[in-house]
Amino acid sequence: MLGCRNPSKEFSKRPLYRRLTDRGKFVQHTLETMLKVKLPDGTVLEYPRRIRPIDIAADIGPGLAKATLAAMVDGQLAGADSWLPEAGEISLRLLTRRDPEALDIMRHSCAHVMARAVMRLFDGVQLAFGPTVDNGFYYDFELEHPISEADFPKIEAEMAKIIKSDEPFEQIVEPRDKAVAMCRDLRQTLKVEHIEEGLAEEATVSFYRQGEFLDLCRGPHVPSPKAIGAVKLTSVAGAYWKGDASRQQLQRLYGTAWFDKKALAAYLKQMEEAKRRDHRVLGRKLKLFEIDEQVGQGLVLWKPRGAVVRNALQQFIGEHLHRQGYQQVFTPHIGKLDLFRTSGHYPYYRESQYPPMISSEQMKLLADEGCSCGDLANRLEKGEVDGYLMKPMNCPFHIKIYQSEPRSYRDLPVRLAEFGTVYRWEQSGELGGMTRVRGFTQDDAHLFVTEEQLDAEVAGCLELVKIIFGTLGMTDYRVRVGLRGPDEGKYVGSAEQWQQAEAACRRAAELLGVPFSTEVGEAAFYGPKIDFVVRDVIGREWQLGTVQVDYQLPERFQLEYIGADNRPHRPVMIHRAPFGSMERFVGVLIEHFAGAFPLWLAPEQVRVLVVSQKFEEYGRQVEQRFAEAGLRVAGDYRSEKIGAKIRDAQLELIPYMLIIGGREMEQGTVALRHRRQGDLGTMELDAAVLKLREESIRRDATAEGCVNQ
Repeated sequence: MLGCRNPSKEFSKRPLYRRLTDRGKFVQHTLETMLKVKLPDGTVLEYPRRIRPIDIAADIGPGLAKATLAAMVDGQLAGADSWLPEAGEISLRLLTRRDPEALDIMRHSCAHVMARAVMRLFDGVQLAFGPTVDNGFYYDFELEHPISEADFPKIEAEMAKIIKSDEPFEQIVEPRDKAVAMCRDLRQTLKVEHIEEGLAEEATVSFYRQGEFLDLCRGPHVPSPKAIGAVKLTSVAGAYWKGDASRQQLQRLYGTAWFDKKALAAYLKQMEEAKRRDHRVLGRKLKLFEIDEQVGQGLVLWKPRGAVVRNALQQFIGEHLHRQGYQQVFTPHIGKLDLFRTSGHYPYYRESQYPPMISSEQMKLLADEGCSCGDLANRLEKGEVDGYLMKPMNCPFHIKIYQSEPRSYRDLPVRLAEFGTVYRWEQSGELGGMTRVRGFTQDDAHLFVTEEQLDAEVAGCLELVKIIFGTLGMTDYRVRVGLRGPDEGKYVGSAEQWQQAEAACRRAAELLGVPFSTEVGEAAFYGPKIDFVVRDVIGREWQLGTVQVDYQLPERFQLEYIGADNRPHRPVMIHRAPFGSMERFVGVLIEHFAGAFPLWLAPEQVRVLVVSQKFEEYGRQVEQRFAEAGLRVAGDYRSEKIGAKIRDAQLELIPYMLIIGGREMEQGTVALRHRRQGDLGTMELDAAVLKLREESIRRDATAEGCVNQ
């Protein structure tokens, strides 16, 4: 090396240098193409080759490989046999039957099995979509044969054959043009339309094949149908292609699937209990409410007995509103479009609102101008055309009441409450009894507070919700704090105001003393909210009470109060509705109590039953005495036998019966009978009145164990 002008260059010509360099390049290449897989326990596995989740499961152990049904890769669902990235770092969670995500994937696979069975059994089947739903799945078909429950056994039998054959689910990805050609060859015109229109921006399209069955699907699926433990078809209904009522009608076949027969049996038992408690059936049987087609879908007619329940709830909450210093207001059912443009409800919620009402004079002028429907919609949105809107929310009206007079910091908080009816245009397929309607009454209130008052006032709102749930025996609930999502176009206001509002909601939720979760994207467009999600007696969840913190509407309406510094300040607004809506709340209550309302809510609290008509005079005296005590009482003076009268009263779920015979008339007593506990013995009339009156005043929902009604 001594005397060389360029020693490095000279060394580079030697074989040893070349070998070391090649090895370095190999090591560098290996590092660049290495995949690091981080498991839930923190373990990191490294792979220098392409790998699938099922391969990683096999590396960990053969038992896990056999149990793995799918995977979560960086928080996204993936098939067990899907290829992972060649390099980089990912998080991986292998899904087995213990994971709820795996159950959903299995049900999706079961929808394919059901569609395959239907195509085997019936000719000319057009496939639409087959997603999963809560506790099951469905598939929409277009075919001439009207599917009925009589077809269920043979469809289930064919599904059993497919599951037993255990042919794997295989993903196929094709260019979009080839995918269209494949669906045309299969004569699946609905799939062709969806690829050409719904997937027009996609370069490639995913299919899944199982035996002779091929379906457009992005997946994932379980590796094979052997993962499907137990299946049951549950119902069939009508549906429209892509939910459009102007398009062809399809048949929607529903089913449920579970990993084992025991879980299926438990679910079917739960469904039977749900059927027994169905508020739509009980509401009609107990004469509580009616929904009449001539009146309109989703519009509830409260019958006298249902009105009693509603009024009892309103009186109950009214007492607490008075205690907390609320003032009652009343507002119109319609308002000018400009009001809702300012609030942001129009056009933010335009798709879920009834169309604006425009005067006949203005419509004539627009027609003379040749204004099309599309032009009219644009002009309405821009404010170039005026009109009225059936109110989707009460808050803009309460804001105008607040704004109608000067406010000082000494006046705050201002708490305005109203049982206000609002209107939403829900799709017909989404309507359901009283729990999803188009016109509903909110136990609404809006509080206008200073920044310093915010935490205490939110806590007061939450206290009210807890009192309601506690009184009604609804103890199984969770709290959800809805936060702003990543799509900023859905929300109004500054990031700083949102941070303040979200922090206030979190602080209030922490004080509740019950578990709460935060869910991104669940906020209203003007602010975060605290929702109470109640689990009913058969395990279903209902979002009922809500409290929302709002910095935006006071800004949009330029609300003010004069502070202690004699300068104008902006109030903060709280929206709260403990019941949510009277319709949904009563619908849930009917099912919660299975129609057997506690005494204070029962439409008819007491029924007088005479052993024979010769005791009618004393029976009417007893009836009068209970009525004077403020109890809701009726008498059965028919010539029927007393056993039949008792049976009728129990079927109508009357809490208490007063049996009147000769001995009772002679002694001035009543024989008290409870609908569940049976005969409670003979009591002095005044003692019986006092007992029932005190129980009604206590508003005791747990006297009978409401969950076992």
